[in-house]
Amino acid sequence: MTPAIKLLEKSGQAFILHEYEHDPAAPAYGLEAAEKLGYPPQQVFKTLLVSMEGDSKRLAVGIVPVDLSLDLKAMAAALKVKKVAMAKPDDAQRATGYIVGGISPLGQKKRLPTVLDASAAGQASILVSGGRRGLDIELAPSVLLELTSGLQAPLAKR
Repeated sequence: MTPAIKLLEKSGQAFILHEYEHDPAAPAYGLEAAEKLGYPPQQVFKTLLVSMEGDSKRLAVGIVPVDLSLDLKAMAAALKVKKVAMAKPDDAQRATGYIVGGISPLGQKKRLPTVLDASAAGQASILVSGGRRGLDIELAPSVLLELTSGLQAPLAKR
């Protein structure tokens, strides 16, 4: 039971757990999840952390489809800051309590500003990490936004 699952159970919101056998040699955790679970990559989202304006203590969460990249300029605009950069893995792990490849947007140690890519709005449900490699949570995008106090904005790029 991960903090993400505990948060969902406590909230009473509907969700479905999906487990799969994680391959440590997989080159991309999110694409591996989509493939092994049989979901289209545009329905499976990855959780990425950025530092705001070069400050490793000011982090934020960007959530984008696993087959796309995070547009840093779009993320900065959504957060209303001048610029963002990808957070260092150690900083991301320390702030969230999760390991890279298993960072869930839910149940993090600190509540961080969270932005979900606008493409999620077109989905009845999306999958995000459940808090460890090999575990995903399927839920409505609106539930994710409610539980993270997040906002939606176009963040993804090819």
